[in-house]
Amino acid sequence: QVQLVESGGGLVQAGGSLRLSCAASGGTFSNYDMGWFRQAPGKEREFVAAIIWSGGNTDYADSVKGRFTTSRDNAKNTVYLQMNILKPEDTAIYYCAARFKYYSGYYYRENLYSYWGQGTQVTVSS
Repeated sequence: QVQLVESGGGLVQAGGSLRLSCAASGGTFSNYDMGWFRQAPGKEREFVAAIIWSGGNTDYADSVKGRFTTSRDNAKNTVYLQMNILKPEDTAIYYCAARFKYYSGYYYRENLYSYWGQGTQVTVSS
């Protein structure tokens, strides 16, 4: 059983930056691809970014490409989401999620992820 805990959320002005962290425990971290999702008020949860188990490949939603970067440190059992040039529309609860590494592609599919964190709030003011 993998436990995921996000941190690093907060309030930031438009154009600013935040770095989210997601610490994993209870499993072998390098067995899992990691995804980031977000849910804005009144909207469905959506895919943001993903990184495969080795860190060798990433994927991003079009809305964050060029602004967000995900990375991981398998020695620290942690995945990161660096968010730059934040916009008010980035305001949401951000979740990290883990899926077993033998899936291929389809990083946006929530049903492939077995473990989820509790989320961290990101608020971007205009």
